Amino acid sequence: MDWSFIQKFTPMYVEAAWLTLVIGTLGIVLSIAIGLICALVKYYKVPVARQIVAVYIELSRNTPLIVQLFFLYFGLPKAGILLSSEACGVIGLAFLGGSYMAESFLSGLKSVNDVQLESAESLGLRRWQIMRYIVLPQAASVSIPALAANVIFLLKETSVFSAVSLADLMYVAKDLIGMYYNTGEALTMLVAAYLVIILPISIVFSILERRVRRAGN
Repeated sequence: MDWSFIQKFTPMYVEAAWLTLVIGTLGIVLSIAIGLICALVKYYKVPVARQIVAVYIELSRNTPLIVQLFFLYFGLPKAGILLSSEACGVIGLAFLGGSYMAESFLSGLKSVNDVQLESAESLGLRRWQIMRYIVLPQAASVSIPALAANVIFLLKETSVFSAVSLADLMYVAKDLIGMYYNTGEALTMLVAAYLVIILPISIVFSILERRVRRAGN
């Protein structure tokens, strides 16, 4: 193991890790918003919008992220729409993640007992009050494990951003391997960088899940 190589190029990995984390966070936040909206549309069976959401979910889940990124980065310019690598990364991750988040939230919404909804209606609560005070708190506790799995999955998916010339962790690793052939060192730093990003998130979600379950009991 060439430690001088690792010491020399660690700052590059730190910079790439920060870029990966920022773009990943933005994409995940947007995917949560998209997923929640789609889940509510399906939950309330909104006409027309429900069909649109169903098509979106099938399209998103059945096409690889790299194909979606290629469409954004190489396809849209043909229509006169130019997006930066960073914008493609955020939009692509949000588009992919939104469908997974939607299914997670929907399973949580459907877990709420119909008796509770009927009781709330009999008490005169409005639909938004039922959703805010009864449905969402319970749905959130059920959705946390799936939400955590989706967040980690999406962070791992950022490894394909290099395909659209985004200087993320994978881009830096491939670049260094191509220039210096220090494959072992470059890949070791790549693995270490992803562990530093993903492991704390996994631990935080595990703690959050236990606390929510304890509060529910």
